[in-house]
Amino acid sequence: QVQLVESGGGFMQAGGSLRLSCAASGIISFINNMGWYRQAPGKQRELVAVITNGGSTNYADSVKGRFTISRDNAKNTVYLQMNSLKHEDTAIYYCNADLRTLGGRWNDYWGQGTQVTVSS
Repeated sequence: QVQLVESGGGFMQAGGSLRLSCAASGIISFINNMGWYRQAPGKQRELVAVITNGGSTNYADSVKGRFTISRDNAKNTVYLQMNSLKHEDTAIYYCNADLRTLGGRWNDYWGQGTQVTVSS
């Protein structure tokens, strides 16, 4: 059984910063990619940032220069540092992990989401 739990969301004024965390637990043998997605009201879920096991990163154009994704492999945790927040960043943020269980089964796993609300 694998579980991803996000934390760090909340309310923030435009221009402020928040740091999201996502910890994976369970019978995990290897985590390849980890990423963050977000879904705003009335919109489709979109990729925000992804980081490989080796540390390579990719970002959505809308967050480049403002957000930074990182990971701590020893803790099976991925982070998203969000700076210079804008109202348009308001969404539920979901953690995603591409991983193998101890038994060799591969799958994508999702967290339950954490709300980020940025006031104008």
